[in-house]
Amino acid sequence: MALTDIKVRTVKPLDKPFKLTDGEGMHLLINPNGSKYWRLQYRFGGKQKMLALGVYPTVTLADARKRREIAKKLISDGIDPAEKKKEDKIEQNGSTTFESVARDWHASCSKKWSSSHSERVLKSLADNLFPSIGKSKISDLKTRDLLTPIKVVEASKRYEVAARLQQRTTAIMRYAVQSGLIEYNPAQEMAGAIAVAKREHRPALDFERIPELLDRIESFKGRKLTKLAVKLTLMVFIRSSELRFARWSEIDFERAMWTIPAERELLEGVKHSHRGSKMRTPHLVPLSRQALVVLKEIQAISGDHNLIFIGDHNPEKPMSENTVNTALRGMGYDTKIEVCGHGFRAMACSALIECGLWSKDAVERQMSHQERNSVRAAYIHKAEHLDERRLMVQWWADYLQENRLKSVQPFRFKK
Repeated sequence: MALTDIKVRTVKPLDKPFKLTDGEGMHLLINPNGSKYWRLQYRFGGKQKMLALGVYPTVTLADARKRREIAKKLISDGIDPAEKKKEDKIEQNGSTTFESVARDWHASCSKKWSSSHSERVLKSLADNLFPSIGKSKISDLKTRDLLTPIKVVEASKRYEVAARLQQRTTAIMRYAVQSGLIEYNPAQEMAGAIAVAKREHRPALDFERIPELLDRIESFKGRKLTKLAVKLTLMVFIRSSELRFARWSEIDFERAMWTIPAERELLEGVKHSHRGSKMRTPHLVPLSRQALVVLKEIQAISGDHNLIFIGDHNPEKPMSENTVNTALRGMGYDTKIEVCGHGFRAMACSALIECGLWSKDAVERQMSHQERNSVRAAYIHKAEHLDERRLMVQWWADYLQENRLKSVQPFRFKK
């Protein structure tokens, strides 16, 4: 029997999708979530096909029947209504430009990005892609068109920028496909066309040179706060911005815990001072007894201020981003090939793994590394491993202390 308005309006969903037939190939599909879709089944060119006629109640029963009649007329004229619908949509959107689609894609992604990252992505597109292909119709762009401006960036040896532009262009064109603006993503064919930048690892000292490093830190004649910053960086091995922009409110001496927030309050006139944990989630850093001693010494210098590591001339501004590396150069190290502040992270991570005492998950959590396996990340993202990590950071501090006397390999230091 043909459907009625009352039947369509009052039908209730079930546990599984089901259909209500209206006749002449048209039916209403009712999904478990209550959504209702008009569909037309028909044969064309010897094949069974399906045409979407709209969503109820936006498209009423009377509207759906009219669309069915239009589709059947096309079929009788030898025209596939599904292909005609695609062609009409592409033609309708033929004047849509790459820039307009890119900005729509950017707006859809910005909801899950930080404001600073969102700004960087849009600026990169505006600087490198929009001037050359921004006004081009999205439907006219071929692989070579998309590749040309990226190759210009590659030629300037900005390999990482070129690689990111390739990824973002592919994502933009995929968005265009998903939005029904184009049928095929030509950016897929750019795979392998851009040189991959060789990743440079930050220099770090071998374990045998740790006693030498500790001796040079103790003998450092520069600003005391700088010396303490180097000491603390070695002990807690967090990232530069996480350290520089730290506030006293983040330190809990009683719990021996440093909580690096996902984002900090922006300091007026200080670029990037809103940065907290790089992973953009709060990062808990257990503090060893030795680290607490260093923080107490720092507190005697800057405890009356908001920032832990205050600048040389203005306590409302943080120390320079080059402070730790400048100090290391003052100690006689080449920070490009021997050791740099970021290299302390590699030294600590290597020691924690080599000693064989700690689980990989605990080490990765302490290093604040992002889990790359998305399925695994869903299970462990809340696991802090705090008890193990408290023992771990204390082991690292004790290991450094032991190295003041003589060089000790991590796997031989089982304290």
